[in-house]
Amino acid sequence: MNDTISDATYRVTADELRAFIERFERLEAEKKDIADQQKEVMAEAKGRGYDTKVLRKVISLRKRDKDDIAEEEAVLEMYKAALGMV
Repeated sequence: MNDTISDATYRVTADELRAFIERFERLEAEKKDIADQQKEVMAEAKGRGYDTKVLRKVISLRKRDKDDIAEEEAVLEMYKAALGMV
């Protein structure tokens, strides 16, 4: 009887493990599809004359808090002034 219980437990665990792995693999595939779509958007923007490096920076900034951005920009300006870059 213990062998039957052990085998059943093993099958359930293996099935659950397989399910987790397959879910993760599906998400990886979706992530790749999204990354490909993002590349297409950037390629289209570049083709229309936009600077994609700057676009990526703007996208990054939009995710951040305005006060954090202002503080970083103030420190950057101070460092540039100290180095005679302004």
